[in-house]
Amino acid sequence: MDTVLVQALGVTITPWKLVGYFGVALFSGRWLVQIYYSRRHQRSVMPPLFWYMSMVGSVALLAYFTFGKNDSVGILSNLFPAAVAFYNLTLERRRIRSPASSS
Repeated sequence: MDTVLVQALGVTITPWKLVGYFGVALFSGRWLVQIYYSRRHQRSVMPPLFWYMSMVGSVALLAYFTFGKNDSVGILSNLFPAAVAFYNLTLERRRIRSPASSS
């Protein structure tokens, strides 16, 4: 996956960089989702899609930093957000499965 796909203007694109770009796009784009839902509900809302984008974005970035760059700082900076997203998705799944949920 270290094959150079494109090299122009001093930028080298490899498959691992594409994985990293995908992770960054999801991880950053989740805030647009949060703004949209909050605006629609006229209050601060963290929809499940926000947490899914956080989880997938973090996993993609973890893969990039682990296998593409071997960068421990990038790995550590994405482990915590992945864990938080997983925890929040678990809470959301429990809330949906619970027949007594009222929110």
